Amino acid sequence: MKKATIGFAMCGSFCTFSKAFEQMQKLVDSGYDVIPIMSKNACSTDTRFGRAEETVKKAEKITGKKVLKTSVDTEPIGPKDMCDLLLIAPCTGNTLAKLSLGVTDTSVTMAAKSHLRVQKPVLLCVATNDALGASAQNIGRLLNTKNIYFVPLKQDDPIKKPNSLVADFGKIEKSVEYALVKTQIQPVFE
Repeated sequence: MKKATIGFAMCGSFCTFSKAFEQMQKLVDSGYDVIPIMSKNACSTDTRFGRAEETVKKAEKITGKKVLKTSVDTEPIGPKDMCDLLLIAPCTGNTLAKLSLGVTDTSVTMAAKSHLRVQKPVLLCVATNDALGASAQNIGRLLNTKNIYFVPLKQDDPIKKPNSLVADFGKIEKSVEYALVKTQIQPVFE
C-alpha cells in the first residue's frame, strides 16, 4: 500500500549525509513515495564525506527519481500538489535562517515556500554547530511558525561543541507520521 509522498530535501551538512540516506531508504522501504531534492551545495560540492556526483546518484538510486536541484524544479511542489510533506534532512543553520526570515534563494528554500503556500507540513531535521548560538533565534521563530515541525534535537558533543545540536535521524519516520497529522512529536529537545 502506497503511503504519503515526501519531498526529501538535503542541505550541505555533509557529515550527516550517510544518516540521511539511511533514513531515505527506510522511508522508501516503508512504502512512502520519496522525491529527492538537493541544494546547490549538497549536489555540487565534493567533500571528505563523498563526491557530489555519487551523492546525487545515491539519492536517485534510492528513490528511483531524478534529484530536483533548482528553484525552477521545486517551485511547482505546492501548486502541483507534488508532496504531502516536505522533509529537510539535514537542515543547516543557513537554511534555518533563510526559512525563518522568508529568504527563498535555493532549491530547498523554494521547495519549503512552495509547500507552505498550500499549508502543508514541513519537517526540519536540524544539524548545525550553532543551534544554541546564532541559530537559536531562528529555531525559536520556526517553532512558532504554522506548519513547521522538528525532528527531536539533542546536543551531539556538549564538551567540544557546546552550541551544536543534531536531530535524531532515527526518529525521522515517527516524526513524519506526527507531522502528517500536523502534530509536533515530543519532546522536541532531548
